Amino acid sequence: MLTLVVRRVVRLLVVLAGVSLVTFAILHVSGDPVSLMMPEAPESDRVVLRLNMGFNDPLALQFVRFMGNTARGNFGNSFFHREPALPLVIARIPTTLLLTVLAMALSLAIAVPVGILSAVRRNSLFDHGATLAVFFGTSMPVFWTGIMLILLFAVQLRVLPVSGWESWGALVLPTFTLATFSTPLLLRIVRSSMLEVINLDYVRTARAKGVSEWFVICRHALINAALPLVTVAGLQFGLLLGGAIVTETVFAVPGVGRLIVGAIRQLDFPIVQAGVFIIALIVVMVNFAVDLLYIWLNPQIRVR
Repeated sequence: MLTLVVRRVVRLLVVLAGVSLVTFAILHVSGDPVSLMMPEAPESDRVVLRLNMGFNDPLALQFVRFMGNTARGNFGNSFFHREPALPLVIARIPTTLLLTVLAMALSLAIAVPVGILSAVRRNSLFDHGATLAVFFGTSMPVFWTGIMLILLFAVQLRVLPVSGWESWGALVLPTFTLATFSTPLLLRIVRSSMLEVINLDYVRTARAKGVSEWFVICRHALINAALPLVTVAGLQFGLLLGGAIVTETVFAVPGVGRLIVGAIRQLDFPIVQAGVFIIALIVVMVNFAVDLLYIWLNPQIRVR
């Protein structure tokens, strides 16, 4: 068990290093932030600023310096906010995590019962309706769903705010928009897993003992069917964090995703690097927790 955990931790560190490398490389070939910081300054002043900021050093040296600072939690100061980048990102993280957790909770609240009913009532009208809803859900981009919901509930019906994060009502549209991204896949996973287990021997034995059907489904079948759901839900949480960037932009939610989008436009390297690193850290930690939960749910993994 300890060896398995150590291996997972090493893999997480490798993933974080790889994400940092890719982010650093993409940013440094995307443009010159000095030109945006000093658009009207003479070229001689820009040359001096590039020299002081270390942009004239070889990229390999810049990356080594960046990784050394990252290991100490120092991503530098934002080029435009003139403040340390990491505190700016951390201040926005709770908003993004709240949006992501609410969207995941809503997705599971819809996907689990609907998936169970679809499996129990296979090939029924309800099952076909759920399948059709899955096709619609997977075909709708997040930004399009958000805009359509704004037009319907905020512009036409005027029952929910268009944007912002000042009230609980402002949570509804962004949460539902983001949930439409993950609900279809989770629903199909629940349905497929339930179809695999509801006709197994131990489920038939429970039925033969006279146990109620829903107790058999929820107590015996769902536990084993939940194993693939746990894995996919962990992966979907990371995808929801990525989708939160688009959702926050559409609904003007003051989260880290919107901060990163603004920083990309301004080529604010420290903000982008800190934001991507923190999001990657959250994703790998969630996947690490899912691995441990899967090991706990499936003792065969511990034996192997």
